[in-house]
Amino acid sequence: MKLTIRQLRYVHEVALLGSVQAASRALNISQSSILAAISVAEAEIGARLFDRKPARGVKLTPAGERYINAGHYLLEAEKEFDRTIGTLSSRVPPVLRIGCFEPLGAIFMADFLRAYLDEIGGQIEVFLQEGDQLEVRNWLEQGRVDLAVLYDVGPEIPGSTTRICKVPAHALLCADDPLGSKAALSLSELATRPLVLLDTPQTSTYLLALFDVLAHRPVVKFRTRSYETVRAAVGAGLGISVLNMRPMGRATMDGPGIVRRPLLDDLPPPTLLVADMYGGMKPMFLRVFIDTMRAFFHRLGPAGFAVTTPDRQSQLLL
Repeated sequence: MKLTIRQLRYVHEVALLGSVQAASRALNISQSSILAAISVAEAEIGARLFDRKPARGVKLTPAGERYINAGHYLLEAEKEFDRTIGTLSSRVPPVLRIGCFEPLGAIFMADFLRAYLDEIGGQIEVFLQEGDQLEVRNWLEQGRVDLAVLYDVGPEIPGSTTRICKVPAHALLCADDPLGSKAALSLSELATRPLVLLDTPQTSTYLLALFDVLAHRPVVKFRTRSYETVRAAVGAGLGISVLNMRPMGRATMDGPGIVRRPLLDDLPPPTLLVADMYGGMKPMFLRVFIDTMRAFFHRLGPAGFAVTTPDRQSQLLL
């Protein structure tokens, strides 16, 4: 086969995303490199791989489908080879690809990554790919990221998972809301207010389900995928919200317009996880990543990342 494994990956990415331009952005390489790989592959099999439609991307031909299906097994074998030899080396990868549930990037990942880079003492490039819970799961399963940082909310997460800490739900209120004068709140009190919902797949379902113990759910008045916009909307008096992790680090601290209060209801808290596809044979960079994250949250302590009642704090660190 004249096509290299790297070029095969280029062709596979075009088939996956349906566009040379999208594959170029995802792989961070030039479109000309991808087009060259497609030309080599087409010359090798003597047939076109893609039908190219202006302004509508590309579509696999029947020959292309056979080629991509066969190449998939080779790419999977390469990934398994890399995972296996990764356990034999302590070398830090030049690029660390992290899939991250989007709100966590601003909440704590920047501060944590500073601690991680200090720990490994290496000059590496970090690619933090942020998305909703479902997207992060898919990236991990497809091998597009080396590891994932997310909550155990929704369907079973592929690969193996390492539990870091539990993060119970809490209330976010405008500082002018009379409920903010209370030390802790119940869901029944929050249900009387309009709701500002962090509206991402699986997360919104989890947040709304918290109110299922009541006779009725609060009325959703504002939806957004952005954690930062949730804070702004609550501060502007558009409603209350229910979130999990509190921000940490000087760049993300709450302003004076909002307050956070623990919930009195006995609710099962989601768990923050590091997920990977290496199983029990994790390479050194991943073991150090996990150990550093555990140490990071232990240094913070439950009061540094969660909003809960004092009697529940001892249950949060794992």
